[in-house]
Amino acid sequence: MSPTAIFEPVGHESLAEAVVSQIEDLIASGILKQGRKLPSERDLAEMLRVSRPKLREALSVLEERGLVTTQHGEGTFVAALTGQAMMPALLALYERHEPAFFDYLEYRREQEGFAARLAARRATKADQERIAEILVENDRAWRENDTKASQEADFALHSAIVDASQNATLIHIMASIYELTRKGVFYNRDFLKTIDGTGKKLLDQHMELGRAVIDGEEERAEKAATDHIDFVEESFRLGIERSRREAMAEKRRLLSDQKPS
Repeated sequence: MSPTAIFEPVGHESLAEAVVSQIEDLIASGILKQGRKLPSERDLAEMLRVSRPKLREALSVLEERGLVTTQHGEGTFVAALTGQAMMPALLALYERHEPAFFDYLEYRREQEGFAARLAARRATKADQERIAEILVENDRAWRENDTKASQEADFALHSAIVDASQNATLIHIMASIYELTRKGVFYNRDFLKTIDGTGKKLLDQHMELGRAVIDGEEERAEKAATDHIDFVEESFRLGIERSRREAMAEKRRLLSDQKPS
C-alpha cells in the first residue's frame, strides 16, 4: 500500500486536530493496523500539507491517546491496540493441550465464516481486485512449490477477506489472531500438505473462498470459509491419531525385539 494513497491534505482550520482526526479514522477503520509504520515526518507533513510543527503537535496528541508510539531513530508506529491475543504462558498451554487447540479452531471457524459472508456482501471493486491478485499469487506459489510464498499468500488472502468485511472490530481482532498463526503457534501449514500429499486441496479451498467473495455470493463464501477450517480440524485429528498409532507400534516393536531372559 502506498502511503500517498491513504493520506489526504487537510484544511486550514484546526490543522493539528484535522490531522489527529484523519489518522484516528484510518486506525479505527482498520486501514492502519497495529505495528504499521507511518511515513517519515517530512513525507507525512507533505502528504497532509501541514507544517512539521503542526504534525508533531498532532502526533503528540495521538501518542497521549495511546494510538501511536514513537521509537527514537526508527519512526512512528501504530500502537498495539488489541494487545496480545494470548499471553506466552497460555500459548504454551495451548500447544500442550489438545482440547484448547480445537477450541481455537472452533473460534476461527465462526469468525472466518462471518467475515467471508460480510466480505461477499460488502467488498468494493478495490477489495475484489486485491483478492484476485492474491489468488493469482496462491496459484503461482503452488505451481512453483514455493512454500514460503504459499504461506504468505494464504495469510494475505484471509486478511484481505477480513478487510473486505468492512468491520473494524473484526479487522483488528483477526489481525492479532493471524499473527499467532503466522508464527506457527497453533499449527504448521506444511503438516496440512501431508494430508493430501501436494497441498492441492488447500489451494482449491482458498481459490473457492476468494472467488465466492469476488462473485458476491454470501452463502457460498461462508460455506467455503467454514469448510476450510473443517478440513484443518479433521486433518489435525487424523494427524494426532496417526502419531498415536505410530507411537504404539514403536512400543510393540521394541517389546518384540527383546529376547526372553
